[in-house]
Amino acid sequence: MAATATERIGLGPGVTNSVTRNAAVTATAIASVQRVAEGRAVLGIGRGDSALAHLGRAPARVAQFERYLRHLQAYLRGESVPFDDIVDIPVEVAPPMSELQLADAPTDSRIGWIAETDKVPVEVAASGPKVIEVGARHADRLMFTLGADTERLAWGIAHARQARTDAGLDPDGIAFGAYINAASHGDIDIARDLVRGGLTTFARFSVMHGKTSGPLNDDNRKVLQDLRRTYDMRKHTQGDSRQAGVLTPDFIDRFAIVGSPAQCVERLQGLAALGLDKVIISGGRRGADPEAAKEAQVLMEKKFCQRSRSIL
Repeated sequence: MAATATERIGLGPGVTNSVTRNAAVTATAIASVQRVAEGRAVLGIGRGDSALAHLGRAPARVAQFERYLRHLQAYLRGESVPFDDIVDIPVEVAPPMSELQLADAPTDSRIGWIAETDKVPVEVAASGPKVIEVGARHADRLMFTLGADTERLAWGIAHARQARTDAGLDPDGIAFGAYINAASHGDIDIARDLVRGGLTTFARFSVMHGKTSGPLNDDNRKVLQDLRRTYDMRKHTQGDSRQAGVLTPDFIDRFAIVGSPAQCVERLQGLAALGLDKVIISGGRRGADPEAAKEAQVLMEKKFCQRSRSIL
């Protein structure tokens, strides 16, 4: 529906995952959007979080995620995936096709019509070193969930470039972007509260399995550990959650972008200077004061967006 009502904006999921859909299904779905949108589709993907938590599962293992990305990119290029490499359909669910004793049958998996469609770019959401390495090898763009701190983002970019070099790939052959929590408000404490809920979600990715990743001082490392210890998935993304309460002002100021429009634009300019060509801004205002959120929304639309439009 969005594709038929628009002409310029990009379209796609923020982040789908590698578990709840077979790669062929994901490729077909986004390629269909690509056709209707006439080349404006993009596919964001990660290992999964809340989508899997509500199925009683943790994020996908890194090896599964990398295999899925290989399959996904092959399908999107119109290439074939060997049947023997498709291991996410248990034989207990569907036995091998050979049991049907057909006269003839496909020898591998391929979506023929996709070859006639412009290749959909794939963006991998990444925070830890292993997923950054996987994304560096297989993605068209890495979308970091490392916060808004330039030191941490510079670390992620350097790690990705090295991973591509180690794999024999051009280190400049991939684009970089980031998911950022941001709120502009005249009262800095209100701005901080507006991003608390969303920031807990992204910050948790840097300590999800207990070990922190990327450059951190001792205070911020402690906040991440406290965040992991107190996290309640039932209050996921909510600013009035128990986990949101452990975020200190210093942590919020480093990991998010908060303040006046001018201050926020200055922070975005710092991200652009690193080489990021895309930023997805999330307010994450569930559980925050609705009137304050409305004021911030108006400020973002009238001043912040006007000043930041030409940055990236």
